[in-house]
Amino acid sequence: MRQRFQNKVCFVTGGTSGIGRAVAVQLAQEGGLVAIIGRDTQEGREVVREIAAAGGTAKFIRTDIGRDAQLVAAVGKTLAVWKKIDVLVCNAGMMTFEPLLKLAPKSWDTLFQVNVRSLFRLTQLCLPHMKHGSIVAVSSVHAHQTTPNVIPYAASKGAIEAFVRGLSQEIPHTHARINAVAPGAVDTPLLWSNPNVKSGKEKITGQVGTPEELSAAICFLASSEANFINGTTLVADGGRLATL
Repeated sequence: MRQRFQNKVCFVTGGTSGIGRAVAVQLAQEGGLVAIIGRDTQEGREVVREIAAAGGTAKFIRTDIGRDAQLVAAVGKTLAVWKKIDVLVCNAGMMTFEPLLKLAPKSWDTLFQVNVRSLFRLTQLCLPHMKHGSIVAVSSVHAHQTTPNVIPYAASKGAIEAFVRGLSQEIPHTHARINAVAPGAVDTPLLWSNPNVKSGKEKITGQVGTPEELSAAICFLASSEANFINGTTLVADGGRLATL
């Protein structure tokens, strides 16, 4: 396997399952030193063991990304071990499944705290320690075409893509690039636990991707192969948007 991330320090949120886990594993396979950020200690340790068994290097840092102090601590622990951060993958996210008129304001605030504010804060915390770095944020096709009862999620993913465009204009590309990936339906617990999918309100048409297929897209954008790509969103949906 190519070693595109040899000795690069990679910080991955939501790294204990689904797309984030696949990203953490691939980054380590390609030589990265991976900080795995998540809330589930057992799953985090399992990913670290999987990576170590394959000869890679990873560290699990239990973190609730909705809590600012824990984000600060996670970045601090990563820097204490590896002294720098080269790649930031903001993958962790959450959804709500309620009509807007019934949605509690606290639910809206919590979702934006997790999905958007964590990207903002981690960017602030990591950028000073990056040189020729790369940030990849995970958006969603819901930023482009959505369904009822997931307005906060769709709005947060639209905000992520706007953040990506804006930040790419604020910082020199020689310091760090930032891009987003917008997955379609991916075979993860988040997809199959979606009440809209269970009830049939949201139809899963066309191809369902694997976490590894999304990881390939994310790791491409994070790598030097994508040096000329900045401030954009790569839609990786198996052609789903074309059918909607």
